[in-house]
Amino acid sequence: MRLREGPERGELRWRRPSRAGVQNMLRHPAYAGIYAYGRSRIDPRRRQAGRPYTGRVRTEREDWYVYLPGLLPAYISIERYERNMQRMDANRARAESIGVVRDGPALLAGLVACGRCGKKMSVRYQRGAGGKLHPAYVCGSDKTTFATGQCQQMAGNCVDEHVTALLLAAMAPAAVEVSLAAAEQVQAQRASVDQIWRQRLERAEFAVDRARRQYQLAEPENRLVVRQMEKDWETAMGERQRLQEEYGRFLAVRPRTLSAAEREQIRSLAADVPGIWHAPTTSDADRKQLIRHLVEKVHIEVIGTSEKVKVKVTWAGGHRSESETVRPVACLTQLSYYPQLITRAQELVDAGMNAGQIADRLNAEGLCPPKRSKTFTKNAVRDLLRSLGIQRSRTPARQARPDLHEHEWWLRDLAEHLQMSEVTLDAWVRRGWATGYLHPQAGLRIVRAGPAEVERVRTLHQVPRGQHNRRPWMNNQAASTNTEPEGDTGDETEPQV
Repeated sequence: MRLREGPERGELRWRRPSRAGVQNMLRHPAYAGIYAYGRSRIDPRRRQAGRPYTGRVRTEREDWYVYLPGLLPAYISIERYERNMQRMDANRARAESIGVVRDGPALLAGLVACGRCGKKMSVRYQRGAGGKLHPAYVCGSDKTTFATGQCQQMAGNCVDEHVTALLLAAMAPAAVEVSLAAAEQVQAQRASVDQIWRQRLERAEFAVDRARRQYQLAEPENRLVVRQMEKDWETAMGERQRLQEEYGRFLAVRPRTLSAAEREQIRSLAADVPGIWHAPTTSDADRKQLIRHLVEKVHIEVIGTSEKVKVKVTWAGGHRSESETVRPVACLTQLSYYPQLITRAQELVDAGMNAGQIADRLNAEGLCPPKRSKTFTKNAVRDLLRSLGIQRSRTPARQARPDLHEHEWWLRDLAEHLQMSEVTLDAWVRRGWATGYLHPQAGLRIVRAGPAEVERVRTLHQVPRGQHNRRPWMNNQAASTNTEPEGDTGDETEPQV
């Protein structure tokens, strides 16, 4: 910056940049060569007592007193200045702006709007297993403002994956343009790095020139001062030489222009856009930045309370596309195909299919369970049938089972005959309370029980729970009490308990 007062007025002074200083420099019209007056005014209502510089507010460009473009030396063009102003306004965390790109996993943060009320949806994160963050898009402005229920809320992963698929499909025909744009971007990055090096060299040259002028303007009589200035001059020249050597090595390793091999590598990488998108080296911030270049707004609307979601994407340039995706829901009754699922599950059960076969058939027909899982499993089918109240046939057909010997029962048949649980009867067989074995062909449990054994098991089942475990202990206690001899058998000197 140039000093405005003091003995070194007009001299260039390098200072550590601050946020306010950089923001004021970028927003000042003089940065684009514009002379302006009246950019701020004093509002007496905002002025604080004892602080004379408070109460200053910025005004719109239409209210400025003077606006003369091209009057001052410009660092950037007016068009770039306008783009910088729009970019900084968009990066502000406000309801009407998309905000700056952050590191969260929600790829559509700042771009999602509610399809019902049209307001911007906020992002909320929930930490799951392993510390992984699961995003959710919430339209809660009415709840915050009017204390009413929130408009809608849905999991963010399903919408992100759907829009990502649309984005990659739209970018597939433009692989050549993407490669050219990537080459231009790399070229621009190298040019910016080269510009930084040149600015460092210019700064070192300025330090050398300043040290030289100070040495030449010093009086010869002041030998100590001249000696120190000569030392400073030599130090500045050494620093300049060091930067020049480092800049030469930088150009030797990484030239400013792209070689033919580098351009071919960029072209091959651009042909595999999905691979670059899903690469571990690609961060969520990079994905968000790419989405914002191609997508302007995404409106999402849940159809009723079902799993279906309408997605309207407004692309850069004004083109709009509408599609549907599926979100995870909390319960079966929210599924749009809930009646069809009940009917189909009953048909498959009546056909004699087991849980695994029913799961395969439902997945092949495109029927998905609620929650976050995408396919049915055996346990999911069992839970589904249990929640729907559909009972599967627990005994195979009599003609499908092999013949048994006399006084042999299938475990299921005997459990139904005794009106007891199969699990309990199977546990008794395993413990040895009943005799049985596993059929080698059918793979089912067989119990050997004649009429007397059947009655014994029936009687044992009618005993109160736990009584068959307590009775032997009580009998042993009674036996030990009856075998105690009468009279005194111990030493009279010992105390009796």
